[in-house]
Amino acid sequence: MVDFGLIDEWNPAPGRVVSWVATPRSLAYAAAAPVHEAPPSHQQEHYLRRSRHNTGTDYRTSGLCLVTAEVPAVLDRDAMTRAINEFLARHDTFRSWFALEPDGTIRRHLLEPGQIEFAPVDHGHIDNAEAVRDLVQKQTPPPSQWDCFTFWTIEHDESTTVYLAIDHLHTDGVGQHISCVELACLYAEHAWGQPAPIPRPASYTQYCAREREASARLTAASPEVETWLRLLRGNDGELPSFPLDLGLRGGDSDRSAHRTVELFDEDAAARFEKVCRDHGGEFAGGVFAAAALAERELTGSDYYFGITPLNTRSTFAEMASIGWYVALVPVAFPIGVRAAFDKTVARAQRAYENGIRLTSATIHRVLELAPPDSGIQVGPNWSNPMISYVDAREFAGSEYFDIARGGLYGNRAASEEALIWINRLPAGTTLSVIYPDNAVAHESVDRYLATLGRVFRQAARQR
Repeated sequence: MVDFGLIDEWNPAPGRVVSWVATPRSLAYAAAAPVHEAPPSHQQEHYLRRSRHNTGTDYRTSGLCLVTAEVPAVLDRDAMTRAINEFLARHDTFRSWFALEPDGTIRRHLLEPGQIEFAPVDHGHIDNAEAVRDLVQKQTPPPSQWDCFTFWTIEHDESTTVYLAIDHLHTDGVGQHISCVELACLYAEHAWGQPAPIPRPASYTQYCAREREASARLTAASPEVETWLRLLRGNDGELPSFPLDLGLRGGDSDRSAHRTVELFDEDAAARFEKVCRDHGGEFAGGVFAAAALAERELTGSDYYFGITPLNTRSTFAEMASIGWYVALVPVAFPIGVRAAFDKTVARAQRAYENGIRLTSATIHRVLELAPPDSGIQVGPNWSNPMISYVDAREFAGSEYFDIARGGLYGNRAASEEALIWINRLPAGTTLSVIYPDNAVAHESVDRYLATLGRVFRQAARQR
């Protein structure tokens, strides 16, 4: 089972710590990199503006994604150096950095192929897990700098802990999986001569350009935009929010807290999936049916309006590409006053599929197009809750998750909403939630998880 959580909850074993960071020559290339015409993706631009808005705190407010794995072999540093540099050369997102111009425009600067070089730095033996965690967080630059990604190992007597720290600007959940599997393949090739069976990835920079070209063709009269605006107006002009009080007022934020619970073992997950299919849905529809019924129980609401992130990789080459390939789409449907799960799942599935049809109408562009008299009240630094469902059993290499003792961790970044990930893995299904770290939010999340978990378990027992 993959471990999920905060970097502060990761407890690596002691050993000799080595990092790979950009060389002075690469940093000089980055500083001189010319402006490139491709803008950041909508998601990247919003993230960069929020990161800038949240500066002035005594902690990193942007997201740092840490991927960890255990290798049952002594490290070959030279092979790892070659693997890391080949990995970076394969994905053009790592050649980009972004500058905020005086007029407010965010412009991409792009290094040339071959200008990235990372080299190892030996930090000596560290026997304190907290020191290891602090080191990776302090030495990985923020997204305002080009080199906001670093690579690390901890050498033990007969094994090696490998971990990658990449700012969220350059990756997403699928990207983290790709990073782990691809770096392992490249290291095996350079250390042991095993050919790396990995496809050539697509260009994320070109994807960003295509996304912007498509969104520029949208107008306020486009059907997808009208659907979004109708949903927002029906929610008093606002994006949805977590159904219980998170202890924040007026755009405040706290540092992140985390909970992970097991929803199902794989047998129970299969039963839940069968119940969903027997009543006109799929596992994803079942997730939102359960969320809607839990919200009805907690608040009395007769209407569910949530947001889910979707992976927008659409080609084989994009499925091998690292970047932030995500669109936020709505899942909205009425909840019957007395409707049980079996009567709700088909309606939730249709709402989820309707949301998929809005993938090309990014919410960022929709808010830009909202007319002044539309009643939309969403400010420029908005945040939103989400429920993400991923069937990670479909990922290449998923059968090795347990063997590698893999982990996905995030830093205690600024948190204003509750973000939920439901991940179906070969050994079972887990739910992870990141939320503001305060007493009110802890109590609310406890209530929500207890209610939601009960709805899931009851649904899995249906026949």
